[in-house]
Amino acid sequence: MTGAAQVDAARPWARWYILVVLTAVYVSNIADRYVISTLIEPIKAELRLSDSAIGFLTGTALAIFYTGLGLPLGALADRTPRRNRMIAICTGLWSAMTAACGLAGSFGQLLLARIGVGIGEAGGTPASQSMIADLFPRSERALAGTLFAVGAAAGSMLGSSVGGAISDLYGWRSAFLALAVPGVVLAAIVGLTVREPARLQSGVKTAAAPTLRETLRFAVAQRSLLHTLVAGTVCTFWTWGLLWWTPAFLARSHHLTTGEAGALLGYVNGIGGTAGAVLGGLMLYRAGRRDPRHQCWLMAAVTLAGTVASFVAFATHDRHLATLMLWLYVPIGYLYLVPAFSWIQNLSLPRMRGLVCAVFLFGANIANLAIAPQLIGIASDLLAAHTAAGIESLRYVLAVGAFSGFWAAFHFWAAGRRMAADLERVGEPAVGIA
Repeated sequence: MTGAAQVDAARPWARWYILVVLTAVYVSNIADRYVISTLIEPIKAELRLSDSAIGFLTGTALAIFYTGLGLPLGALADRTPRRNRMIAICTGLWSAMTAACGLAGSFGQLLLARIGVGIGEAGGTPASQSMIADLFPRSERALAGTLFAVGAAAGSMLGSSVGGAISDLYGWRSAFLALAVPGVVLAAIVGLTVREPARLQSGVKTAAAPTLRETLRFAVAQRSLLHTLVAGTVCTFWTWGLLWWTPAFLARSHHLTTGEAGALLGYVNGIGGTAGAVLGGLMLYRAGRRDPRHQCWLMAAVTLAGTVASFVAFATHDRHLATLMLWLYVPIGYLYLVPAFSWIQNLSLPRMRGLVCAVFLFGANIANLAIAPQLIGIASDLLAAHTAAGIESLRYVLAVGAFSGFWAAFHFWAAGRRMAADLERVGEPAVGIA
């Protein structure tokens, strides 16, 4: 279709259509990225790999290219007038590479396919976030962000439950092939039906998109933005990073099959994650109507409580108690997404939103895709080799890693101290941040 046949973003109903499509793309993004964590045990068994090698294969290899290309592609999202085309190309690429994972016949081939997934996914979220900020006024961004964040929960559920079930029935390769199909369809839908929205402007004028150096200098001076970026990064390690190894933990310490572990985490991610995303949006709206600092401090309190739940989930030998704690802990991995992305957009200048989002994703994905899988894998191997922990080594490493939640909570609290002044700095009112 040509531009005349595309959905015009200027029409009142069109922005919601575009948001739904972008959310569906995000679902595919998360499902294709995280299905491999559900498949760790069968992949490890077939390819005869250590936890360290699995950590590199499943996380670090993707993270190197995902994060490395995320910054230039985030900058491109602030400059290119065709972000919809950028999203379509990236979606098609990561979907094709996900299918290639299912066709890989060796460690090296699977490694190259995962690198391809990372290259494709690097351009998706920054461009989507930049488009959403332009499609919706600030008063509606919390609602839009909530719907978009639900895509993460749905994607995790799809990757865990569907991926695990297909693996049990037809093998782990079939899971990759099945999850690649929706992304190919969505790439075509974006390319054929979504028109580029006009960029919104705030009260602060910028002649051109800032460079990376200028953006980083601004973020360091914008203290609440800096604390938000650090809090989100650490929170991603604590939630998504530890959850990367949770299917393997459930298989080793609680003797679940790949399908059973995937189903358990699928429900927790899908139902609990959706509830967390919705609560995050509600918290953003209600707590910020009178004082934006309350949003940050409430997020800090929730993170403190979740840290305790995460430690118990990994430390207990009672499967039922572990499951209950996962239902309390996992939703926080989605609850913080809406406030964090909203604060990042509201505290940034309009022409640097895509790049600031890419900076956030760079740190967050280094934490949960590179550091967490690799560090936990190495630590588990070392503990198993030098102690009598055996297969329980993974449990002990995850339990210690749970304490990183306290670090995230501190930065959420600190972000609130300068929130009002920093909002004024970018021309945003200090109340009604949602």
